[in-house]
Order: sequence, then C-alpha cells, then structure tokens
Amino acid sequence: MSIPKEFSFTRYLAAKKSVDDRSLNYQVFAALKRSLETFAGPAPLRVLEIGCGLGTMVERLLDWDLLRRPTVYTGIDLKPENIVGARKRLSSYAARNGYPLTAEAGVLQLLPAPEEKVSVALEAMDLHDFLRREQGRRTWDLLIAHAFLDLVDLPTTLPPLLSLLERGGFCYFTLNFDGATIFLPSLDPEFDRQIEELYHQTMDQRLINGRPSGHSRTGRLLFRELPAAGAQILAAGASDWVVHPGPEGYPADESYFLHFIIHTVDTALTGHPQLPQDRFRDWVAARHRQIERGELVYLARQLDFLGYLERK
Repeated sequence: MSIPKEFSFTRYLAAKKSVDDRSLNYQVFAALKRSLETFAGPAPLRVLEIGCGLGTMVERLLDWDLLRRPTVYTGIDLKPENIVGARKRLSSYAARNGYPLTAEAGVLQLLPAPEEKVSVALEAMDLHDFLRREQGRRTWDLLIAHAFLDLVDLPTTLPPLLSLLERGGFCYFTLNFDGATIFLPSLDPEFDRQIEELYHQTMDQRLINGRPSGHSRTGRLLFRELPAAGAQILAAGASDWVVHPGPEGYPADESYFLHFIIHTVDTALTGHPQLPQDRFRDWVAARHRQIERGELVYLARQLDFLGYLERK
C-alpha cells in the first residue's frame, strides 16, 4: 500500500481491530469471562465503555461469547464522528450476522439470541464531563477502557471513574501502553532510540485543557494506581501489538494501520528542538517506504488488567 495522501482516524480505528483482536491477553479475557459467568448481580448486565471508538469492543464481546445475558451497554467517546461511525458499523455487524436490530430514541437493540438482548446507547461526550454528570446518578457492573487509559492522568481519573462501578463489579482495562515502541529493521540504532525516547516524552508531557493527559508507562503504573483507587487486580498480562508482513503482505488493512502509526510519530515530533528535522523527515519517509515494500515490523509493549471492586 502506498502512503495515504490523507489520514483518517476513523479508518485507523477500523484498521487496528485485527491487530487488537490478536493482541488482547487471552488469560485476562478468560478471567473476565469466568467472572461474568458467576456474576450474581441482577439482570440486565450494565456495561460502560469509555473511549468506545467505532464500537469494535461490542462486536468483540459478542463474537467471543461474553454477553450471554441481557445487557445494557453504554459507550462514550469524545469524537462525534466516532459515535456516528459506531452506529453505522454496529448496524452492519447485526445485518452481517443475522441479528434482529431495532433503533429507538438513539438506542440500538441487538438480539443475538432469544435471551441475549443487547441494548447499546452511544454518546459523544468528554470523559471528565461525563464523570461530573454521573457522580451519584448511575453505576455499572462492568467498566471497560480499551487502549484509552494511557491518554489520561491515572491518579486523578481512576478514583472518580471507579466510583461509577457497582460494588462487586469488574473493570477490564486493555492495551495500556507500557514504554516500548520498536520499528524493525533498524535504520540507525542510535537515531531510532532517540526518536523513541522523544516520542514517549511527548506522551509524558501532554496537556489537554491544561490537564496532564497520559503516560508512556501507564501499564506498569496500573499495578500501583488500581489498588490505590480501591480495586483488586484479579488478572494482568501482556497484550503487545505485533504487526509484521506474511507471505502475502500485511493482513486486513494493517498496512494503513502502520502508515498511521508513522504519521502519528511524525506529527508528534515534527519541529521538536532536539531532533534534526532533515534527518527526521528522511527517517519518516524511509519507514513509509518499508511499509510499501512489506518490510516493516512494528511492536508496542502493552498490558491488560482485570480488576474487581470488592463488596462492602
């Protein structure tokens, strides 16, 4: 695939689903499935996903047979275009799988099986605004954050977030970045390392609306911050992204995914005072050419967690 002339975040979210599917830690997912099979809370199961993107986690949980009881699924995302895309994608998903689908007052009703109605309500909203609105108003049985918590400040965000979780409920936090971005084959080991370090620094120094937003070692920080916020860690494990070409090139739309990753690094570091810009532009162009030739291998270290909020 040649270098895209324009980059679409919506297409990136769709392109990374195949990467995410094989990266999620099976042991952590299996622990979640066992926990929900014995969950004693009343029906329906109440699920909240923050940063829901295109709704691919809903598809995944249905495909992997996790939602085996009536479920009310609430998803929020900052970008309205993602919510629009999620509604369209879930409608197509239902049609493709032969699931009856109705829509009423903006809520999608999927019926995978007679006893498994899944109601999906999606809303475009900032997380902090959502937390302020929902404090003391609603709680959920399962809280999901997929490839999201490395975009927020854990010490200030986790406590109010977990306050939305019902006692006896679970949190499933997946693909939390943990400090390694690797591109192979190496172009220049020292320069590659400098780019990686400066790229991670942009995560550590990021401010959104004046607030710290994210960390390049969110994965390991969750071992401290989850218990500090009152949650027990039931399971944890690696969920690294590993993208490489096979005999027929990159699978699915993963060449676009790789181009977008290089574009993200380019956007983050263009104009950085510690980076020789001519040399960096050559590095970016070389990485895009490696993707075009089906040569680039990309790895990102990540961790998955299953937490539990003990009953009082």
